[in-house]
Amino acid sequence: MNNNFVCINPGAKIGANVEIGPFTTIDDNVEIGDGCRIGSNVTIFSGARIGKNVTIFPGAVISAIPQDLKFRGEDTQAFIGDNTVLRECVTVNRGTAAKGRTVVGSNCLIMAYSHVAHDCIVGNNVIISNATQLAGEVEVDDFAVIGGGSLVHQFCHIGAHVMLQGGALVNKDIPPYVKAAREPISYTGINTIGLHRRGFSSEAIARIQDIYRILYASGLNVTEAIARIEAEMEPTAERDFILSFIRNSQRGIIRG
Repeated sequence: MNNNFVCINPGAKIGANVEIGPFTTIDDNVEIGDGCRIGSNVTIFSGARIGKNVTIFPGAVISAIPQDLKFRGEDTQAFIGDNTVLRECVTVNRGTAAKGRTVVGSNCLIMAYSHVAHDCIVGNNVIISNATQLAGEVEVDDFAVIGGGSLVHQFCHIGAHVMLQGGALVNKDIPPYVKAAREPISYTGINTIGLHRRGFSSEAIARIQDIYRILYASGLNVTEAIARIEAEMEPTAERDFILSFIRNSQRGIIRG
């Protein structure tokens, strides 16, 4: 369908009350949920799955083929969750055979000129500030905040509730609940303000601080620190979440 300078392939599925700006192109095999607002000069390629009430600003490109030389045209997707905002010129590539899809969760804000590469998994309520670049297969967990101009190496994992400084060069995993800054990227404390805002009790935050004091300020290596944390700290959801993240880290965690 071509109407008012908009090009929509007949195979696209467009929900109710969707606004589409001029000079926007929507390919075949695209699904767009109810109540979305899509600006001008947006390109949405095959494989896009866009939730409800998503706002996409001018110049964004969603579900383009990956910038990965191993890609062989496999049928993959790019998912955008409900109520997410993609600002000007954001690019979200679809997945490869590695995971089959790229995911940006619900209630996220992806600011202008940011890139989400193939097979990334971005959780819910994540903020990615201007001109941040996520390489392939990066994971960003719920409520993380990434400062502008950050570069995240492929396969890195940024934990939940992390606050990352602008301009960061991330080449290691960042465990949950912390602030990370400096060069090379390092642990700089607990994201206390963010945790308070999200309803964590003072007691829970104190327990998290105690865990990271052992991990980063005791002089122990990671294996020794984990053993001490398990021996001295009562099991809690936060303790077990941190330990699980560290044990499952593929690239190793940042240091203090």
